[in-house]
Amino acid sequence: MSAIRERTACRAVTALNRQSSLADLSEASVRLIQDLSDLSSIPAGVELGSEREAALRPRFVLGGWAARVRWLPDGRRQILNFILPGESIGVCERPSPLSLATMVSLTPMQFIDAVPVQRALNSTDPTFADLRDAIHMAASLDEAFLLSQVLRLGRQTAYERLCHLLLELRDRLSMCGLGEETHFPLPLTQETLADATGLSIVHIKRVLQQLRREGLVAVHGGRARLLQPELLRTIADYRKPLVSAEAPLRPLF
Repeated sequence: MSAIRERTACRAVTALNRQSSLADLSEASVRLIQDLSDLSSIPAGVELGSEREAALRPRFVLGGWAARVRWLPDGRRQILNFILPGESIGVCERPSPLSLATMVSLTPMQFIDAVPVQRALNSTDPTFADLRDAIHMAASLDEAFLLSQVLRLGRQTAYERLCHLLLELRDRLSMCGLGEETHFPLPLTQETLADATGLSIVHIKRVLQQLRREGLVAVHGGRARLLQPELLRTIADYRKPLVSAEAPLRPLF
């Protein structure tokens, strides 16, 4: 971990933080991510890739938020999950994968090319076994988060859904060094929160007002504050997957 702390100025520090939370990265793996180049950026509202198309060129998200979405013919949108800073797009263990959903940028985004990481993932070089472990754990986490979304939409109340989602976003941002126990960035509109929770904008507004009145959550200026995180955890029956650099996550499924 000292190698990562020494490279906090690295452009891909969010990606380094996330991968190192999933496995204890070697100096070689740290250097591989540190040396990534070919920066790019896009504005909000851009379609990154479409459902059933070939997966995008591998890259890490350095900043900004995206979402995987499905649309109904009448224009209704369901957000399946979010793509956050430090996470990857197109880095995959499966050969020639197809996109399972359309990806859209929700805010301006910055990326860094991750083709060298994909090559390491495809190789059998023992030098990068730890990095392959981290990518495998990231895939397992993606499955766990998708199951959490199924639970939220299928069985939880509107109140529980929003509490659960906020706790998950906090923990995911914490993995890349952008979130803390009681506060984290939340650059999402009420419409986006509604599409992620299967609720109307009016309903989301009412739930946010209720959480604020009860002294549980405050959302303002693109940031969320969790005023009573332990109580929120109880309300939502929230249980995060155990992730530790000292004791790396094991496959969840």
